[in-house]
Amino acid sequence: MSLEQNIAMGAMLIPMAIGIAYMDVRYRRIPNKLVLITLVGGLAINTFFGGRAGLLESLGGCVLAFALMFIFHAFGTMGAGDVKLFAAIGAAIGSPLVLQAFLIVSITGGMLALSKMIYKRRTRTTVFGVLQFFYGLLPGQRVPRFEVPVDRSYTLPYGVAICAGSLIAFFLFRA
Repeated sequence: MSLEQNIAMGAMLIPMAIGIAYMDVRYRRIPNKLVLITLVGGLAINTFFGGRAGLLESLGGCVLAFALMFIFHAFGTMGAGDVKLFAAIGAAIGSPLVLQAFLIVSITGGMLALSKMIYKRRTRTTVFGVLQFFYGLLPGQRVPRFEVPVDRSYTLPYGVAICAGSLIAFFLFRA
């Protein structure tokens, strides 16, 4: 990875991450326009600097990131905006970095969830829901579908964890 490519990618990712995180916290929505800009920007930068190999690495990152997050969406634990966002970030950071980013995003999201659970005093309810989920993964059991609460203060704006964790991974492993 060239220094110029890292600078270009950072110049695109940092403002996008700030804007997306703000929108997710404020409105609990991740704007498709910002996700699309991230996707197209990641594809363009990687193609410009890496040619065909850069494009393929970018597309591979998009597909891998989408697949990882879609599993959680299928269980009802992740919103579609979060899936699209991580897919776009996967296109930007490329396939070699998606797994590291996913791990850091998971850790970041877990820390945010734990903090919010304690702050909202919902530890017992949350732990019970988590246990239900893991029990549903056992053979012969069904994973429960969790409905999105009407009161959005009980939900976690996971776009914040995705943006923060992805930037951390980018600067730790790529820049």
